[in-house]
Amino acid sequence: MSETETETVIEESKRTTRTQRFAEWLMARDERRAEKETSLEGLMKFNLFLSALTLVSVAGATALDYAMIAWLWV
Repeated sequence: MSETETETVIEESKRTTRTQRFAEWLMARDERRAEKETSLEGLMKFNLFLSALTLVSVAGATALDYAMIAWLWV
């Protein structure tokens, strides 16, 4: 094997290594992005739950106030 052939083989292996590292980096980035999306979906659901709970508690407190007023008038 001549010196140029050896250099060519080494250069090709470097390219392959760079390509593999880039592909691994892309896959890791995609996994992290998917984890973030899952986390955000959970936070959105929790936010909706808290909003509904707040509305129900405020409406319940108001209904209780009106019931107490009606009871006192009777």
